[in-house]
Amino acid sequence: MKAFMDADFLLKTETAKRLFHDYAKEMPIIDYHNHLPPDEIANNRQFENLTAIWLKGDHYKWRAMRANGVAEQFITGDADDLTKFKHWAATVPYTMRNPLYHWTHMELQNPFGVKQLLDASNAEWVYNHCGEQLSRWRTQSLLKHFKVTTLCTTDDPCDNLAHHTAIRQSGFDIRVLPTFRPDKAIAVENVQAFNEYADKLGMVANMPTGSYQQFMEALRSRHDYFHEAGGRLSDHGISTFYSAAFTASALESIYAKLRAGKDLTTEEALQFKTGTLHLICEWNHERGWVQQFHVGAIRNNNSRLVQQIGADAGVDSIGDWQVAIAMSGFLDGLDRKNKLAKTVVYNLNPSYNEVFATMAGNFQDGTVPGKMQFGSGWWFLDQKDGMEKQMNTLSNMGLLSRFVGMLTDSRSFLSWSRHEYFRRILCNLLGDDVENGELPGDINWLGKMVQDICYNNASAYFGF
Repeated sequence: MKAFMDADFLLKTETAKRLFHDYAKEMPIIDYHNHLPPDEIANNRQFENLTAIWLKGDHYKWRAMRANGVAEQFITGDADDLTKFKHWAATVPYTMRNPLYHWTHMELQNPFGVKQLLDASNAEWVYNHCGEQLSRWRTQSLLKHFKVTTLCTTDDPCDNLAHHTAIRQSGFDIRVLPTFRPDKAIAVENVQAFNEYADKLGMVANMPTGSYQQFMEALRSRHDYFHEAGGRLSDHGISTFYSAAFTASALESIYAKLRAGKDLTTEEALQFKTGTLHLICEWNHERGWVQQFHVGAIRNNNSRLVQQIGADAGVDSIGDWQVAIAMSGFLDGLDRKNKLAKTVVYNLNPSYNEVFATMAGNFQDGTVPGKMQFGSGWWFLDQKDGMEKQMNTLSNMGLLSRFVGMLTDSRSFLSWSRHEYFRRILCNLLGDDVENGELPGDINWLGKMVQDICYNNASAYFGF
């Protein structure tokens, strides 16, 4: 019987072991999409205990604890941090075969050196042992420890990016760059919230937002501001793609209706979302940015918990909107104008993997290797099965060798182990093919391919 999580964890063949240990293991990290708070990097935060760095804000763990019958008081409620950690530790044995079981023990091993299996019996010892080490770790030293060279946070256009400026001026030698996330600029379902956002945007940009043209000029000024701060990516969390016909005059009329506090029809909302997102994507192309589309989440399903906790309560799931026709129309509309930027599309519904991968292939244009990327397994799919399916689909429909690799999509400063997890899975896939005679045993070429996917492709693609 193979030992649990030893040095060859997830590596079944000699080729896989060689690819990981000789080529993948020591590669640095570009984490081009995460939700880390930039203020905690700027202030070089020191976390007071393991709960603070590990449990707060981690929706994956919250969902597992709820499924294990843990009361909300001990998850997001007013229980003390040690008590919350004990409830998590008691849940861990029940997470076997959930990726949380692997991630938990990988993160305990690195950076804390804890190789014991976490459960209720050793919860307090683990909490205290890791707490003592946290007195020596800070956010910046953790980033250096995991060999992060660049990370991109997720930021609203109205953010002043003061913390990014502080990081840059401090001389910290890891690039921490903002990502332009203008979801609220097309969130027209709640008219009051949209108008509050339009007013805020005008105040931040110091520009009027009374008309649609003014609103977009203010948003464009923030796009410029992000570029000056080093931002080179936009990110868009959408349920599905939008591809309604629109005109400049129609967008003006729809915006006027919004500003008058009136609800939009379904068709008006689609026109507004399509037109506004289309214009933002044109800016991305003009600036040479990369645009990302995270597609397919149905959010805030449990209204009771959302009311109790707020947004990001851990009650989101996979949606099932049809996406192919609208995705084709949206991307083609940009391509016809020769204004389609480098694009990464992330799919949350695994039944659409082939749809996304083949659609990306439609718009490769020979200007950039892998210009259109079928992005890594995302959210509910960033686990072994989801990653394997994503990479197998990409291999079948495109060029795995041009893949820009893994990201954390995380709010935790301990989640860098997800890159190691991905690298082990990648090396094992390739190793299996070699051992089965499905790929040649050219270790030098395969090693180069692994290192490219781990780091080099992202470095070239994003151009940081």
